[in-house]
Amino acid sequence: MIRILLAEDQSLVRQGLKMMIETDDTLRVTGEAVNGAEAISLCETATFDLALLDIRMPVMDGLTAARTINSRWPDTKVMMLTTFNDDEYALEALKSGAVGYMLKDAEPTELIRAIRNCLAGGLQLEGLVAAKMMPKLINQTISHEIDPTITPRELDIVKRVGEGRSNKEISEELGLSVGTVKNHISQILDKLELRDRTQLAIYAIRHNVV
Repeated sequence: MIRILLAEDQSLVRQGLKMMIETDDTLRVTGEAVNGAEAISLCETATFDLALLDIRMPVMDGLTAARTINSRWPDTKVMMLTTFNDDEYALEALKSGAVGYMLKDAEPTELIRAIRNCLAGGLQLEGLVAAKMMPKLINQTISHEIDPTITPRELDIVKRVGEGRSNKEISEELGLSVGTVKNHISQILDKLELRDRTQLAIYAIRHNVV
């Protein structure tokens, strides 16, 4: 069973999202919060595979909660849900350590697919948001070359992370085990002094690897 923390301040919306998520028998909302502070308190007493956070909440917003969860519980993936089709919010979400950004009006099958992609190590962005955000990232392209310590094999992996591939997809494309892919990504993050695969994906885009 995949354990999900759902933080949303509107009760009806939260219950609706919970029902959508649990149409998949392997997904369970095992923690509910009405703001970011409550979400963090729940993380202190229980383990979650994924934290699904609304961006705008009272007391503590989702972006602040995402930064804390990513720092203190790095094994818990963070995905943002919002009504705002805004690339600036999406950029802030990625900087906060989120690996997904979806709109609340997504279809149930689309939401479940996004959750599974995030859990598998992929980067999930709602289509319209991604279309608006990518040009900004591309315009921020850094002129200097890729770190010379990155090997050709590691560069292949950086490229696929930048394309939003999961570890399983990368392993199948490159003929490697999932464990080997994870080890490579850890080494790459160490070399580039990056915090997580979200920062690595942005690095790939900014350096014209994808």
